[in-house]
Amino acid sequence: MSRAYFVTGTDTGVGKTLVAAALLRAAAAQGLRALGMKPVAAGGDEDVEALIAASNVASPRELINPYPLREPLSPHLAARRDGITIDLEVIAHRCDALRGLADFLVVEGAGGFRVPLSATLDGADLAARLGLPLVLVVGLRLGCLNHALLTAEAIRARGLALAGWVACQVEPAMAGVAENIDTLRARLQAPPLGVVPFLDEPDPARVALQLELPS
Repeated sequence: MSRAYFVTGTDTGVGKTLVAAALLRAAAAQGLRALGMKPVAAGGDEDVEALIAASNVASPRELINPYPLREPLSPHLAARRDGITIDLEVIAHRCDALRGLADFLVVEGAGGFRVPLSATLDGADLAARLGLPLVLVVGLRLGCLNHALLTAEAIRARGLALAGWVACQVEPAMAGVAENIDTLRARLQAPPLGVVPFLDEPDPARVALQLELPS
């Protein structure tokens, strides 16, 4: 069975896709068959394309992205406007199919860990259904410590493993970056996998050199 991880974030826009694609490139550089999955993508296919570009295994797009949603909204709202109900069993079945094709699978969630997916389900339910260890992307900006600690607490409350975390600087002028990273190291109780500085032009290949793969 392949190694597989669920990448979640402290919020939307914190660098999840960049980190997910970088992990795939790092795995491919180690000779692994690497494949990305984005179960729910709302408002465009840029994230899906980034994961496909970083993968070195081909797969049908309907497996990689079961739910492409048209509008850039919370998935439960975008799905409602498209007349779609997101089904966790559909995602789980396609995730299993992808695991059969790869040595290293990265499943990127939508938004933050508890983002709503339907009237009753959210991203935590999806992570729990897949049962994969999680990689948490912490967007370095004011408030990130609270967001990171709450997210880690929510992950453990669902009985899931936090395999590691990546700090991704999203505010170029953030004060106290080193001190915030030190606080995360002391309090997250999970291995740090790398720190991504603010980049004017994010490049997964470059970021891959700065990350460790989760074990």
